[in-house]
Amino acid sequence: MRIHKFQSVDAFVALDLAGAEAASGPVRWARKILQGGAKDLARSQTYTYAALQMRRSGASAGINAEAPGRSEAVAAFVAESAALVAEGTYLPDAAKGVSDQDLTPLRDGDPRNADRLDAVGAQCDGLSAAAAADAAAGLDGRTAVIEGFSASGPALAKAVVQRGGRIVGLATAEGSLASIDGFDPAALVDAWAEHGDKALGALAGSDDGLGKPGALWGIGADIVFAGSKMGIVNHGVAEGLGCQALVPSGRLAFTSKALAVCRRGDVTAVPDFVALAGSSIAAWSSPGTSDDEVHAEITGAVAALMADALTSDDGPFLGACYAAEAFLSTWQDELPFGRPLAS
Repeated sequence: MRIHKFQSVDAFVALDLAGAEAASGPVRWARKILQGGAKDLARSQTYTYAALQMRRSGASAGINAEAPGRSEAVAAFVAESAALVAEGTYLPDAAKGVSDQDLTPLRDGDPRNADRLDAVGAQCDGLSAAAAADAAAGLDGRTAVIEGFSASGPALAKAVVQRGGRIVGLATAEGSLASIDGFDPAALVDAWAEHGDKALGALAGSDDGLGKPGALWGIGADIVFAGSKMGIVNHGVAEGLGCQALVPSGRLAFTSKALAVCRRGDVTAVPDFVALAGSSIAAWSSPGTSDDEVHAEITGAVAALMADALTSDDGPFLGACYAAEAFLSTWQDELPFGRPLAS
């Protein structure tokens, strides 16, 4: 793992593998972005590429600046990143504090399919998370909750319902909302389009109508999608889930201790680097392919990866790791140290 530091702004990018055809991953802005978390995010993306048999590397950038200087700091980052993008050293994806619009000046030099980056990529991650859940435990007749309802949430909810599932709980940092009868995915699409991160409050009538963010853990749904932040599912949360499958809807959703708890409790813990492969498949798709073709490729690829991972005696997380590492060994002299799990 190499850290590239920027000269014009307090920023860095963690680059996981040497010799890759290209490296991509999120860029985040905050008062202080820690390099440790960035390295973990880069590793998760590396394993996604390896699972998909792509000789590419994960990367993750951080921009450190106080709120009043955010715009100037992001603009400086973008300007200095142009050379990195041109050579494929780092292809940034919008994440916390950085918008798709901020990165527009870099898109002409990005070799990926520009029409399927950003918001479309998030939707594809929702589709791949649902496909992973369906492969892991089956969605037909199952109840599900989505913790960390975000840009991928509407597509995830739609894909779950299309497969016969029922979304009975949603949560964001602001609060949670439950429905025994299940949420209408069309209403969720409309609420997100109009209100964004405030969608749940709008559905409830106001933020005062929301429950506590952690209330979803006790609903007892069959499938738990989680991913509002890295490590949101720790061992304590894992012990009380009572679900059949834990599926990341955000990178590094569970910790290593949570994974151990899931294995003891016979909960299928799906690897994030498989569940969130949709955006990577879409980003590197041919410009001439239709949306339906890309969606079919995502569904088929994730189902195949999960089918293989589920055969491992060590569980699907390690099974998927073994497969990814086997591919990495074909072009890396040494495997990277550390698997994609939250600390």
